[in-house]
Amino acid sequence: MSHVNTIAKARLLAPLTLLVALAACSGKDEPAPAAPAAGTATTATPAAPAAPAVSAKVQSMGTDQLRDLASQALRENRMYAPAGDNAIEYYLALRDKTPDDASVKSALTDLLPYTLIAAEQSLGREDFAESQRLVALIEKVDATAPALPRLKQGISGGMQTALKRTQEETDKVKKDAESRTKQLADQQRQAQQQATEAEAARTIAAQQDAARRDGERQDAERQAATRREAEQRQQAAAAQQATAARQAAAPAAAAPSLRPVSTPAPRYPAEALRSGTSGEVLVEITVGTDGSVTNARVLRATPSRVFDREALNAVKRWKFEPVGAPVTTRRTLAFAPGG
Repeated sequence: MSHVNTIAKARLLAPLTLLVALAACSGKDEPAPAAPAAGTATTATPAAPAAPAVSAKVQSMGTDQLRDLASQALRENRMYAPAGDNAIEYYLALRDKTPDDASVKSALTDLLPYTLIAAEQSLGREDFAESQRLVALIEKVDATAPALPRLKQGISGGMQTALKRTQEETDKVKKDAESRTKQLADQQRQAQQQATEAEAARTIAAQQDAARRDGERQDAERQAATRREAEQRQQAAAAQQATAARQAAAPAAAAPSLRPVSTPAPRYPAEALRSGTSGEVLVEITVGTDGSVTNARVLRATPSRVFDREALNAVKRWKFEPVGAPVTTRRTLAFAPGG
């Protein structure tokens, strides 16, 4: 018979491998571990329902087809894999259909060591799904195979070890994330505390300054205010003159042919007005072809961050006559109480 001849050839090709495999799978077998005590967990997760060792497709084949496919699988060295298309599954199906066929039993006996070695290898690389499939084949070939208890225990222990390792890695990642989150929260709390303390200090300083000014506010204060206003007007006039001079000295290409249509003045910040603060803001604006301001930014402000916002709000409302191409230019806005 063809499949018997194929098995005979396989025996001649690898006698040494068979001897080593048989020694490894029988000489090193350990007795099955004792059953765990009641109430003791043996696995980390419930076991999934075991798939049949031989696929339903293979079981449904006829004996002649099974013999042909088994012989072909042996010739192509598909002794135990891939699942559903290997020699040992075909011979197991044949044994179910022809239980008295001695050649089928002999073929299974020859294939068993290879399957045992493959199960050990898949277990070593933690391919537990493949290990379970191969152990199911081994158990169907010979339910009393000495290596079965050790392989099953190895799968169970390996899965628990892998699960524990995964859990440890997950716990480490979680712990690191919690540590980073705590560190960030601590930094945020510290920054918030510093900001609160700084704000409190500014408030106290402002209250002290206000109290001092209230104590000094008399008739001389009105005279000083008058002098101060005069000085501020002079400063504003000087600032405007300097601005005009700088704009006149700038290259003509900086703002070609911009004719204003509407340039509303900026609103004077209430706090600056109360304190009599004056200053100026140099802004850079970009005018689109339709004459509207498409972009604006502060280049320099004196004093810093007092008039910036109102200056930007004002220039964004400016309107010029349409131009042929976008123009970027600079303008200085002066702020003077009573100016």
